[in-house]
Parts: sequence; structure tokens; C-alpha cells
Amino acid sequence: MYDTTDPRSALATAPKPAAARAADLPIAATQYVEMAHTAPSEVSPAGSPTWYVRGQNFVLAHTDLVAGDSLTRTGQEHEYVVVLTDPGTHVRIEADGATHDVGERAVVVVPPGDSTITALADTTVARLVDHRSSDVLEKAVNGAAYAEPDARVAPLVPWPEPVDGHRVRVYPIDSIPVEPGRFGRIFRTSAFMVNLLDLVEGPRDPEKLSPHHHDDFEQCSYAVEGTFVHHIRTPWGARRSRWAEDEHQEVGSPSVTVIPPPVVHTTEAVGAGRNQLIDIFCPPREDFSAQPGWVLNADEYPAP
Repeated sequence: MYDTTDPRSALATAPKPAAARAADLPIAATQYVEMAHTAPSEVSPAGSPTWYVRGQNFVLAHTDLVAGDSLTRTGQEHEYVVVLTDPGTHVRIEADGATHDVGERAVVVVPPGDSTITALADTTVARLVDHRSSDVLEKAVNGAAYAEPDARVAPLVPWPEPVDGHRVRVYPIDSIPVEPGRFGRIFRTSAFMVNLLDLVEGPRDPEKLSPHHHDDFEQCSYAVEGTFVHHIRTPWGARRSRWAEDEHQEVGSPSVTVIPPPVVHTTEAVGAGRNQLIDIFCPPREDFSAQPGWVLNADEYPAP
């Protein structure tokens, strides 16, 4: 249920047939990973730590990349997404025979093939790689949660390739103003949808929360600034042995929360200062894509 002022209140809510077929399946646990309380998956020789956190269809790799250090992908078969959220971001991206210096907050699409991201200043780098790159799956700090696939989650079926071919695409964030009626700033690729939610100054109004659920896809909520409480409710089914207590999990930044279907969830910003959350979906959401003007690069990445 959305507050009437929430742009999502106009979305279609009809359940998908897959949800009915999955009604008797167990419901997975929500995954919470706070970088401050979790050992990194790896640390580079230069001292840059990386945490790999996975969902069913994707991995988010969060790196505190020190100046002069690099992140390299060799023989990458599919494009991947880079999210740069530090105000002082300054990186150099080399891919497909071209070099791009990015000195502002941005979402960047990196094409298949070899690529290198070098920090020209200490920078936080988040990379989104889908599950077809199996090497990153093995590094996930929460990998044990996916020892058995979640049968409630629909598989990744990639959407169409970009209309003008693969290349480095840089989408600056701060040059796009908040627009009433549009939900965040959404970018799409053939495998991912990234929604940079509007910045919240101070706590969210607790009388205007947005509890809702998803029938057959996970939501990855990436907190990059501030403090949040994830409110989670597992629906009751016929089997009381599968009922679970409500969760009200407070997380700081940076952190990654992976919310499974079909739990009811809403996230409440509770930090006294700036609170910034990014929602990530793999594959892209059909309902968001159907809203005119919501996906800012829809002309480059067509819907099926």
C-alpha cells in the first residue's frame, strides 16, 4: 500500500501467475550486509577492500578504492554497471579502446570485453554484475544463502541490447533535477535497473511509508549515505511452521539489503542528516518501465 502522494500508487498491482504457482514454496530470508560489521571478501595489495554481496541473479561489488588503485575485468562477456556516489568521485575508465575520466556522481555502463577502473582520488565504486559472470558469485559474503536457488525468484532473461551497440555510457546524476510525479532517477540496461531514490534530509515521515511486496523478483537496497530501518513482514500461509516475526532492521551506510519475494517491506530513513538509498533490480522492472518518463535512458535500452 502506497501513500497517495507516492508516484508508485498508480502502478498496476495484479499478481503474476508465477506467484500463484509458488504459493507453497518456502520464503527466503532477507539478507543484510553492513560493510562496517562484515569482513571484506578481498583486499587489494594497495589496500582497497571489496565486499561482494549477491542476490539470485546478480552481484553488487562495493569497493573503497584508494587513489592510484585499479579494478580490472578481463574477458567480460556481458556489460556491467558502475555506480559512483561519492561527491568527490574521480575515476578513469578504460574500455573498448577508449578512456573516460569521470569526476562527478554518475551511473556508468561498461561494455563487454576488458576494462579497467582507476581511482584518481579515493573513491567508492559499486559494480553490478549479473550471475552469468560466475567468478564473482564465488566471492559473495552471503553466498551460503544461495546454496539452493530461490525458486520464487524469476530467472534473468536479458532485455534487448542497446540500439546503438555496446559502448561506455556515462549518466551524470546531479544534473538531473527531482521531478514531481517521477519516482527517483532510473537507468536501465539489458540486465539491470538502477533507481537512485530522491535524497531524504532527516527522517522520513513515519505516517507516509510504503509497505508493498513483489511477486517474483528481489529488491536490492543499497544504502550509500545515512541510516535506515528496513521493515519486513513475511506473509502468513497455511503452514504456521513457516510464519516469521516481523523485522525492523536498522542499517547504516554503506550497506546492502536483499529483499526476497513476496515479503511485505518498506524502508524508513531515520538518520538526522542526509539519507540516500539506491534500489537495484535484475532483470529490469516491467511496471517501472511502462511509466512514461521514468526510465531516463529508455531510448537507448528498449523494453521487450
